Amino acid sequence: MHIDSILAEVLDATTKGYPLDAPPLPLSAIGTQGWSVFAGHLPLPLAVLRDSALAHNHAWMRDFTAATGVLLAPHGKTTMAPQIFAQQMAAGAWGMTVANVQQLQICTRFGIRRVIMANQLLGALEVRTVVGLQRAHPDMEFYFLVDSPAQLAAIEAVAAACAPSRKLTALVELGLPGGRTGVRTHDAALALARAVAAGSHVSLSGLECYEGLKVSGDSAQDAAMVAALMQRVKDLALICDREGLFAGPAIILSAGGSAVFDVVARELPMQLSRPVLTILRSGCYVTHDSGNYMRLLEGVKARSGAAWRARPGLQAALEVWSRVQSCPEPGLAILTMGKRDASYDVEMPIPIKRGRPGEGASAQAAPPSWKISGMNDQHAYLRFPADDADQPRVGDLIGCGISHPCTTFDKWRVLFTVDDGYRVTGAIRTFF
Repeated sequence: MHIDSILAEVLDATTKGYPLDAPPLPLSAIGTQGWSVFAGHLPLPLAVLRDSALAHNHAWMRDFTAATGVLLAPHGKTTMAPQIFAQQMAAGAWGMTVANVQQLQICTRFGIRRVIMANQLLGALEVRTVVGLQRAHPDMEFYFLVDSPAQLAAIEAVAAACAPSRKLTALVELGLPGGRTGVRTHDAALALARAVAAGSHVSLSGLECYEGLKVSGDSAQDAAMVAALMQRVKDLALICDREGLFAGPAIILSAGGSAVFDVVARELPMQLSRPVLTILRSGCYVTHDSGNYMRLLEGVKARSGAAWRARPGLQAALEVWSRVQSCPEPGLAILTMGKRDASYDVEMPIPIKRGRPGEGASAQAAPPSWKISGMNDQHAYLRFPADDADQPRVGDLIGCGISHPCTTFDKWRVLFTVDDGYRVTGAIRTFF
């Protein structure tokens, strides 16, 4: 991948988290400055990525996909960080997943040539852009979702006026009742697959679904729900294959968010008349989290056998650090972070670490009784027992894990990477 241009970007104190008294520096020089979170070199709040946890998670998912025989196209919307995309590709990812054409452009700009858009392609500008990207990059493989004859007809009409260099490649999406997008019934999905296969400018490359929105956290219930959905995909794939609807040298079957990807890996693979590529699209694994996905991973491990139960799971790499700015009443500390800095859509940030600033200081575990009860734009309310022997003090540093990494990444133009002593080793640029 071509990330040299990112490393050459110059950062300065207009970037949130950048040292207020440091001169402008190229991103490539950030890791050589000797900055440390606990030494007070960086202003808070600050989002950090722990290098050791990132490396562990890359290896964990590489080993999981290798053991189950599936491929991985991580969802890039989680981080929108081409430097992390490069790490994922280096760790064996088949390609990347995106949510829209703007994200596709980011991938192609930085050299990624296999991309699934796990969303419907819609809009004349978007279709023309895809046609142009395919013309500019003959080696690009791009797959998008289709779930209605109306969408297919709109794409065909725009493509007919663009003279594409080759056919666009679609995956018919199967959906769940009460869910989001996707064809709801087998008969409607088959009719749409036939229409795509008969198209002048679009070909059928495979099938797709997304199970994540129906995950309940009940392991047995989730496994049954996902297995049933995978069977629907396989039933449709078998008929499409028999009718010769699929184009291309291989058939793509794709599913798998970040919650129950193990069930997908077991239930979706199948044999057809040509090679089948079973592609997971989990994105949150790369940083994991300290809340929702941490809990769901226990189900993944429990369902995956003794070897995976015994093995350390994914680790939370993403943390947001802030300072105690006020202790205005017993049992309450106000932190210098808020909704502009950390996820709150699934649950509040989770206080996991604490420390007092100074040379040689280190992170300690925060008491499990500490909770964030609410956040404003720039403040968080840390609650703790008023009779705690070692209460937070003004100036203390509090490190919070988050639940749902996607909506923390999009609050930061730059996140700093750190070693286990919270010394800065580099910086990751996002493109939201």
